[in-house]
Amino acid sequence: MELDSTSATKNVPKSREKPKNLQIKIVLDGLRGFVELPWFPQQASHDTPSSVVTLHTNLQAVAVRVMLTNLVTVCTLYLPPSASVNDGDLNRLVNELPTPFIIIGDFNGHSPVWGSKNTNTRGRQIEEFVNTHSLCLLNKGEDTYFHQRSRTFHSLDLALCTPSLAPYFNFRVGVDLRDSDHFPIFLDRVNVGSNDAQRSTRYLFHRADWTNFTLRALITRNMVEDENLNEVVNLVTKTIISAADASIPKSGLSFPKNRKPWWNKYCTDTNRDQRRAWNVFRRHPTSTNQIAFQRAKSIARWARRKSERGHWIKFVSGINFSVTAKDMWENVRRACGIYPEKRISCLRKNGQEVRNISEMVDVLAEAFASICSASNYTEPFLTHKNRMERIKLRFQTTKHLSYNIDLTIFELHTALSVIKHTSPGPDEVTYSMLQHLSEHSLLNILYMFNRIWEEHVFPDCWKHAFIIPIPKPGKDPQDPLNYRPIALTSCMCKLFERIVNVRLVHILEKNEYISPFQSGFRKSRSTIDNLISLETDIRVAFLKRNHLVSIFFVFYKAYDRTWRYGIMKNLYDLGFRGNLPIFVQNFLKQRFFRVRLGNTFSNIFCQEEGVPQGCVLSVTLFVLAINPILSVTPQTVQKNLYVDDLHISCYARNMQLIERQLQTAINNIVEWSDKSGFTISAQKTIGIHFCKRPLHPDPELFLSGVPIRLQDNYKFLGIVFDKRLTFLPHIASLRKRCLRSLNILRTLFNTSWGADRSCLLRVYRSIIRSMIDYGSVVYGSARPSYLKRLDYVHHQALRLCLGAFRTSPIPSLYAEAFEPSLSSRRDKLSLSYYFRILSNDKHPLRGTLLNGNNNRLFNARPSCIPHFGLRMRYILPDTFHGVKVHTNDFCGHPPWMENSISYINPFGNFTKSDSNDSVLISLFNQHRQFYQSCQPVFTDGSKSLNHVGCAFFTNGHIISNKLHTLTSVFSSEITAVYFVLKYIDVHEIRKSILYTASMSLLESLRSSSTRNPLIKEVGFL
Repeated sequence: MELDSTSATKNVPKSREKPKNLQIKIVLDGLRGFVELPWFPQQASHDTPSSVVTLHTNLQAVAVRVMLTNLVTVCTLYLPPSASVNDGDLNRLVNELPTPFIIIGDFNGHSPVWGSKNTNTRGRQIEEFVNTHSLCLLNKGEDTYFHQRSRTFHSLDLALCTPSLAPYFNFRVGVDLRDSDHFPIFLDRVNVGSNDAQRSTRYLFHRADWTNFTLRALITRNMVEDENLNEVVNLVTKTIISAADASIPKSGLSFPKNRKPWWNKYCTDTNRDQRRAWNVFRRHPTSTNQIAFQRAKSIARWARRKSERGHWIKFVSGINFSVTAKDMWENVRRACGIYPEKRISCLRKNGQEVRNISEMVDVLAEAFASICSASNYTEPFLTHKNRMERIKLRFQTTKHLSYNIDLTIFELHTALSVIKHTSPGPDEVTYSMLQHLSEHSLLNILYMFNRIWEEHVFPDCWKHAFIIPIPKPGKDPQDPLNYRPIALTSCMCKLFERIVNVRLVHILEKNEYISPFQSGFRKSRSTIDNLISLETDIRVAFLKRNHLVSIFFVFYKAYDRTWRYGIMKNLYDLGFRGNLPIFVQNFLKQRFFRVRLGNTFSNIFCQEEGVPQGCVLSVTLFVLAINPILSVTPQTVQKNLYVDDLHISCYARNMQLIERQLQTAINNIVEWSDKSGFTISAQKTIGIHFCKRPLHPDPELFLSGVPIRLQDNYKFLGIVFDKRLTFLPHIASLRKRCLRSLNILRTLFNTSWGADRSCLLRVYRSIIRSMIDYGSVVYGSARPSYLKRLDYVHHQALRLCLGAFRTSPIPSLYAEAFEPSLSSRRDKLSLSYYFRILSNDKHPLRGTLLNGNNNRLFNARPSCIPHFGLRMRYILPDTFHGVKVHTNDFCGHPPWMENSISYINPFGNFTKSDSNDSVLISLFNQHRQFYQSCQPVFTDGSKSLNHVGCAFFTNGHIISNKLHTLTSVFSSEITAVYFVLKYIDVHEIRKSILYTASMSLLESLRSSSTRNPLIKEVGFL
């Protein structure tokens, strides 16, 4: 076994006899000596700080304590496969080991949790052992054992540790058997506090003087009136950066000594005071100095704990369901002061190793440029491409098109309000800087934007990007093609793009230019649409005892090889003319990039084809480019598309009919792809034959002459579909990932700064429950006995979050955590999705849900699981039957039309709890005196246990309305406003003033990004 790196040798004895010369060696990387431990040793070598731990156990185990940063106990354990292992022996072994400890060895147990395909009794015993003692499993699912007779691989060797050690070690399996049937195991210890690497400087916004920045970053009209727009953009950028340099401090090139995110100046000061007090006490060891030292030590410890806890609470309060388990692990490690090394040490080019960083950036840049090169296209397409590009697309027009009008300040403010803070591009201007500009400066930036919009000039500096290479997980890091390019472009340009993108999307959606079967990056659409569509087709096929064959297409480098002229041709054919398509055309021309590693940059390379990486417009333009592919398939073939994830399917009793229909669709798709520049990967394109018959013929389908490979299951948009649609493979995979993520909760539970109930519950809901929730409306149709396998994860996580006993009743866990059961949550999410579909009259699934043609057949065959729409009718409460669902117009007003709704708040400077009633009444009377010519209307909405209503009072009349009992208070209040506006319109009241007690209602009315249909209806009125 090797520690730091730490690998397990297989010399652990497999019998109770004491071998004479057997030794276990623990080699400490970087240390000259090693510790030699004979079987049950009496003493150990003193070359390294270590000691032998005497164990009184019936198990075949040996342990040693080794000094790393702290004392760590390492125990090697062997459990014979045929012997019966007593749970009491395992428990006593854990109790004998000094904490923190690592247990590593051959456990001879099978479980999907650590990579096995099935579960045996030993595997279930180990799972229970891990959960009982709240241990962390470090395995990542790799095979560790080779069975020579069957020539199969298994995962038998495990590494367990106490939660406090989990952030400090990475599990790795060697590739050389070394004359054994077990692969070596490495536990790589993460370097703590390594400050050798350098970083690029960045602005420290938490220490910014924004008042000074706003005054200095003054953009005047003279700056933006220069004839040369490139000079204008450069001058505006220079002004903002100069103001930032004078108002916002920057970080240094090297990492701080105490590289922990929670470390602040107060921690530094108290730590310094502690050292000073110690030095005084060491020189003059008096009682007074000792008390002073102990006091300084206590203050420093209190400061660190307070800062740790405060930082963690602040971080947890800001996480959402998009945070992955990997991201959370990185944040836990950062809180422990662990920053894993991410430098690229070596690359290969033409078989030669490249280690110089200045050469490596060019190697990576060449690789990224080669992916986007037009030389990757086939010869027939290049001929077609050259012929088509000779035809110039003339977007100039004299017609007045509303989407070509000048950009408005309302659009600029809206774009600034919805942006997510990202890293800056080459110009170093960030979104935070743009948000803190004065109104006068924003108006002049808008003037600059409109000049770019009308003069049809795209600034040269906005065409450049920095590329940060991120290694792809599980790929060879020495291959430059195994890096994912993350592009950093100008934030000012992305702000402009966001405004243009909103206009473009509005026109595309309003005119229904995008196929309804495309679900990617569209309002009120998601991956669940495609998943439910496929699941519904399979359920209906099973009901009718038909075959259903699905084909899942995979495009090769689709984003990087998108034909730019094809995008513009689609815009031209759709009738776009004027400023908008010309801006897009200039946006796509001549894109350049440089690869950045730390402070080293590559030469400038050109991105010849493909949509630009890291840009707001890119996704919409790609959707526009691939959209026509859905129109080439026959009507008898079902199809769905999520951005570039294409799926087609067909069901019938006759397999030959299915083959003909699907082969025609495949040929049409290939033909369209060949003319559009896209390449379909024949090796990665997979088919599944869904059928419940034991013996059935499989279809023979071909993609460009290559047979399409059929599989028993396939992971489509995150959900594993198996050929019998049991969802067992998906549930097993999901359970495995969730159990592995429980290590995060175990680690946090054993810290002083993360062991808070509310924090742990928030982490659980964001990391683990979100994984269970995703697709639950789809796989929730599985048998209840299968779904109960996920309940164990739910209950185990709640016990960790609450610190509950293993014997605590499950209903008590739900009550304490305010968490429903998973079955109840699946029903809730399913109903929410059901009504979301019904509220969109253009949704392709709406007709399927309302169609009851197969209901009688489903009722006649109760063994068949009903499709999603019928399942919802079964679980829908009686109070919902007959409820009319309000349809929502997701296009709404054009984005360039300003929201004219505003409100007056005379009590804005007062709080109700701190103000006298007479003062508030006086303010209201003054307000009424000023607006006495307006007819007052008072509105309100209320909700009790069994009743909901809204009403308004005006001119001595009270008009009330009874609402559905499940209506929220907010909905009742906005409904009251809706009725008031209807009343004013009918009675032709010219001057009126409306009063409401809901500030959230007023803010929603003024907001431009709300999706509430009632808010939109009020806006229309």
